[in-house]
Amino acid sequence: MLGGSFWIALLRNGMGGAMMMAVFLMLDRPRISMKKAIISYFVFWLAAILGFSIWYHFSRDVYIRFAGLLSLPVIGVFCCIMSGDSLYLSLYKISLSFYLLSLCVFLGIDISRWWFGESMWVDILIRVVLIVAILFFLQRRFRKCFFENLEFLRAEMDLFSIITLVVCFIIAAFIAYWPADRAFSVLNVIRIFVIMFMAGVIQYLIFHLYIHLGREHCYEAEKQLLEMNEQLLRRQLELGKQAEEEAARIRHDVRHHCLLIREYVKAKDEAGLLEYLKQYGEDVESNRPEAVCSNKAVNGILSVYGGYARNRGIRVEMKVEAQQNLPIRDIDLVAILANIFENAIHGCMDSREDDLYIHLSVVYKGHKLVIQCQNTCAEDACLYKGLPKGKKKDSLGVNSIVKTAERYKGETDFSIKNKSFYIRVLLNIPKDIKEKAQTLFML
Repeated sequence: MLGGSFWIALLRNGMGGAMMMAVFLMLDRPRISMKKAIISYFVFWLAAILGFSIWYHFSRDVYIRFAGLLSLPVIGVFCCIMSGDSLYLSLYKISLSFYLLSLCVFLGIDISRWWFGESMWVDILIRVVLIVAILFFLQRRFRKCFFENLEFLRAEMDLFSIITLVVCFIIAAFIAYWPADRAFSVLNVIRIFVIMFMAGVIQYLIFHLYIHLGREHCYEAEKQLLEMNEQLLRRQLELGKQAEEEAARIRHDVRHHCLLIREYVKAKDEAGLLEYLKQYGEDVESNRPEAVCSNKAVNGILSVYGGYARNRGIRVEMKVEAQQNLPIRDIDLVAILANIFENAIHGCMDSREDDLYIHLSVVYKGHKLVIQCQNTCAEDACLYKGLPKGKKKDSLGVNSIVKTAERYKGETDFSIKNKSFYIRVLLNIPKDIKEKAQTLFML
């Protein structure tokens, strides 16, 4: 701080507060509308800079030593309250804002002291130029990259990593505000510059590390989806072979039907012919595949796995409510159901019990879609940290179910009772989506 009147302090405080809140707001999605958020930020900004400037007027020495440090919690708490993002992401953004402000303060003061005889107007001018340059860079380059990878940042940031990053930022930024007299020398300036530069490099590397980890996990999820599709194709190939055998049998039977119909025609027995055709039509209708639900994607996946399970002597019962236009992506719903059914089939086959069964239900309760499955399992089946402990392939399926449920802020529950495995998945459906007519099919 190079001194100045109350109005100079008001100007400096205004620039610093505006920069911190502008950086945060540019990278934030407020919990309220943007218009209301801007008004709230503006009102708080006026109150904050006025309060800090009054403090400067009545106790200049104390202000110079502690005001910079207190600006972080004062502005940080307000921004975190206004933010619609997670706490970890909000802490990252406010730490970045404080670091950039500290960089402006450090460069403004020390450049002015070094080359311009401690001119406070040069200090202010340098800060203005740096603030404009930083905001321009964030708007044109960084902001787009930030929002494109926002889901990765939300998924990868945890308590340990964000504390490490915040502490790194704050240690470097406190150098510009540390409440002690700092002798001006070239060595001190170089030392502070190196520390600030290294803090910036660490921030940049950690930011891209979050993105890299997020993409790796995304690729892993896509790999699991491909493996699930491969399993589904195998099931469909098996059913296709069975369909070919069934078609050959039908062709063989049709030849006998044609011969019998010819005999009825030769004998001019119209009553017998009509009765025979009626019985044949009823037989064809009874063998017609029954739909599971009106959702084509869900119906397809459940029909394939249901047929596969029955061919292995597993008793399957399904109660499914799933209309065509669900507020849940078909790919996510199919991923959950396919993994549940695949693991249920493995559980039945591994159990070696006489009575093998799978009971699956998909129903609506309030604004939640509840998926429940019960199946036969082996005696040695167990849970570890609330998740089934089994083969690596089964674990991938369980992880896919959990991750997909978390995408909809849902819940998963696994339990084992009396040689039966239970899984329950809750998916939250947005309240503003009206419930449509649902068709219930029993299989």
